[in-house]
Amino acid sequence: MTSALQPRECKVTKKPEKSYGFFLRIEQNTAGHLIRSVEKNSPAEEAGLKDGDRVLRVNGVFVDKEEHAQVVEIIKNSGNSVVLLVLDDASYQKAEKEGVNLEELGQKLSTGQHQEQQSPPMSMANGAITAVPQPRLCYLVKEDKGYGFSLKSTEGQKGLFIVELSSQGAAAKAGVQNNDRLIEINGNNVENDTHKEVVEKVKQSGNHVMFLLSNEETDHYYKSQKMVLSKDSASLRLLPFKPRLIEIQKGQNGYGFYLRMEQNTGEHRIKDVDSEGPAAKAGLKHNDILVAVNGEQVEGLDHQSVAGKIKQSEAKTTLLVMDKETDAMYKLAQISPFSYYYKAQDQTPAKMEELHTEQKVNHKPRICKMVKGSSGFGFSLNMIKNKPGLFISEVKNHGPADTAGVENNDFLVEVNGVNVINESYDKVVARIKDTGDQLTLLVCSKDAYKYFQGQNIPITASMADPVHTSETPAYTENHSSEPERNSPEPRERANSSSSSRSAASTRADSDNDDDTKL
Repeated sequence: MTSALQPRECKVTKKPEKSYGFFLRIEQNTAGHLIRSVEKNSPAEEAGLKDGDRVLRVNGVFVDKEEHAQVVEIIKNSGNSVVLLVLDDASYQKAEKEGVNLEELGQKLSTGQHQEQQSPPMSMANGAITAVPQPRLCYLVKEDKGYGFSLKSTEGQKGLFIVELSSQGAAAKAGVQNNDRLIEINGNNVENDTHKEVVEKVKQSGNHVMFLLSNEETDHYYKSQKMVLSKDSASLRLLPFKPRLIEIQKGQNGYGFYLRMEQNTGEHRIKDVDSEGPAAKAGLKHNDILVAVNGEQVEGLDHQSVAGKIKQSEAKTTLLVMDKETDAMYKLAQISPFSYYYKAQDQTPAKMEELHTEQKVNHKPRICKMVKGSSGFGFSLNMIKNKPGLFISEVKNHGPADTAGVENNDFLVEVNGVNVINESYDKVVARIKDTGDQLTLLVCSKDAYKYFQGQNIPITASMADPVHTSETPAYTENHSSEPERNSPEPRERANSSSSSRSAASTRADSDNDDDTKL
């Protein structure tokens, strides 16, 4: 019966700042992951995707029985090109009715696709989809007591390892973990350097240093695959500064900014942003450095070419820009900020989404600052017996914790800047008791916690959005003034579900060929 069922292999390729042009859905009383709302003339339509198609495989990985969010994650991890093995609606229903093994169906068509992914491939382990381990880039900013770690060599192992990591030090805040192996310093490989040479390179770096790090799992995977660890395959999630993707709608008199090429550096800079113009309203700032225009990198291009690319846009233009601090960080790592398009998936702005999806998962932790009220902070702390991790419960409506953004079933990561993931219940409670009237928590949702644990990514405050703050508690409650157990033993967690520039503002040096108003 399977011979009549013909899956189709569709390779969908898009531009960096664009979407693939389809929705991926799961629908009530309908099996499978459905392709819906295929946009006319989109990459999806050109690749042959049709409304109602069911996705069987993504880049060779069988996904028919996987959760929607996992399938979305694989597609997002594919960069700008993804290979989908699909079956039309009628054939899928027929196969389901006849009990056809969909995993075997078209298996031969879905081989060798992992090599085409721009991001590391996904793998199957015990029936679950997991991401391949990646080395990590960590940006350390020296504090009064230094970077907060030591280095040691291990007999029989290549390179130097991080030890004696201070829980409140600069390294820990940047995402460095105990026993990480140091691969690069500021973009230069140090695996064959002596202890003395590495220490000297860290000292020479001054108050900022960029590490490329690997852990035991990542080392094992790369060795088994005979792959070389380098910054090209590194995760950028822990980097504190990120380029900004800005979409600007053209006004009657242009975009409202000047573009200038700096002769000494070759950088294309944003200048004199009209405070009332479209560019300013979209978030463009004076002295921003231009990285890309409509998904095309501008490094190495002359001024007229870049200005021309912006002018070609009839109604709007999309710019990837960064400020001075972000530029310095990327230069220190010796990587292009353009790589942000492909690697910073969880921090990606909405305009960079790689496909439309009806289920979105926010994997960012949250910083929640609160001031104690007359009856405490307004939450309880719980744990699952004999399992690591503490989670929040009984968040009081309109209490300090609730107002600060804490939610029921949030996992607790930090208390006042100290990582408490591996601390005992009693020790964490003591920390909160000793905090006085002001408390800062770093928390994340259950899904985010599971995601970061599964990806081997340390959760840090640098990954969070701007701070939620509760300044004036106004409520009454009957709970005690600090988190406490509600039973003698920690209880089991229950399942949870424009105007243009005026003539008076015309630039004195407007006759400069490398200074163009846009």
